[in-house]
Order: sequence, then C-alpha cells, then structure tokens
Amino acid sequence: MRTQTGEEGSAYDAGPYLPKRGGLPAHRRAAADCRGCPLFEDATRTVFGEGDTSARLVLVGEQPGDQEDRQGEPFVGPAGRLLGKALEEAGIDRSAAYVTNAVKHFKFTRSEGGKRRIHKAPDLRELTACRPWLLAELHLVRPEVVVALGATAGKALLGRSFRVTKDRGTLIPLPEEYDVEGGDQAERKRWLVATLHPSAVLRADDREAAYAGFLSDLRVAARALER
Repeated sequence: MRTQTGEEGSAYDAGPYLPKRGGLPAHRRAAADCRGCPLFEDATRTVFGEGDTSARLVLVGEQPGDQEDRQGEPFVGPAGRLLGKALEEAGIDRSAAYVTNAVKHFKFTRSEGGKRRIHKAPDLRELTACRPWLLAELHLVRPEVVVALGATAGKALLGRSFRVTKDRGTLIPLPEEYDVEGGDQAERKRWLVATLHPSAVLRADDREAAYAGFLSDLRVAARALER
C-alpha cells in the first residue's frame, strides 16, 4: 500500500537517493532516478540545476514548468526569458550564475480534455522531500548570494513563516545550515535576497510596476556581489 510516499511504505524523502560522494554531475545523475515523492510519476524527467558550478550567485525558483519538464532545463520558458532580461538589466551575468528549483519535478493538473498541463504549486511534503537536493546544490556551489524567486522558494530556504511581501528586496543572512565553512557570515558575505517569481510578474495586472519591483530586488543582489 502506498502511503504518502515516493516508494511503498516510506515517507516523502529524497535523501536516500543522494550520492554519498561526488560533485554536481554525480548529483544530477542520481537525481534522474529520484523517487522521493510521487511527482516523478507524471513528470517527463527530473530537472536539476544548471550553470556555473562555482557561481557566486544562485537563483532558486519553485519547480520546473511545462517547457522545462519537456526540455530538461530550468527556466527555459516565458518566465526564464523574463528572468534573463531582468538579470541583464540588473548587471548580473546569467551565464556566471547557477539556476535551480526547490522542487525538481513538474507538478501539474490537466485541463478539460487533458491536452494542456496546468502548473500546480508543490505542497509542504513535496518541498520537504526535495530539500536534500537543494541543500546539496548550495553546499557544492557555495554561493555568496542566493536569490529566492517567489514564495515557494522562500519557504524552502527560510521556512514556513517566509512572506514575499514582507521579506523581499533586503539582504537576509543565509541560514547556517547552508554554510559549509563556519565562521562569521557577514564577513564572508553570504546572503539571501527574496523577490517575486518571474511568472508572477507575467501574470500581474500592472506588469510594468511588477517588473520594476522585480528588477529593483535583483539589483540588491547585484550590489551584494560587489561588497
């Protein structure tokens, strides 16, 4: 009997699927076979993070979308294009960043008729299950600044009390669990900046104002990298 599991009789947890050693390539290969929660059953593939393996900046989104699930790469759909535009305007080189998601499989419902896949936000159990992958990525990349794109990414990184409206656009010390070196965080310039998910900008009634706020938040991250 399957009980809230990725595998029969077990709790949601990707932890057992992580390799015991190796860098990002080993983790990417292992993630392809992750069965830590039921999302793998309907998704086309695991979408692991990509980018500079020693990036000073890591961008964390919610989960892969339809295009990301089909292509196997994060942020390649409309939200990804808007993100790329905003990063360029903020003075951030996307090719020098590492981009990933809090959840590595696409969660969706089907439209009436079943032809279109409609995004559905991951729940707390799925976020918790997939968190070992995100933690491993941050330990391996060791960025100076992490940008949480949206509420789901913020909750994955900072806990359930996170609110985009309250916490966005400020420098927040990166929690100690993401720090592999120890010592004083402020001296090592390890920070988190929260903002909207780019898809929220695309859905906004006043897209121009939403984009301006999004860009302002990214500029906070850019200035943090200059410290």
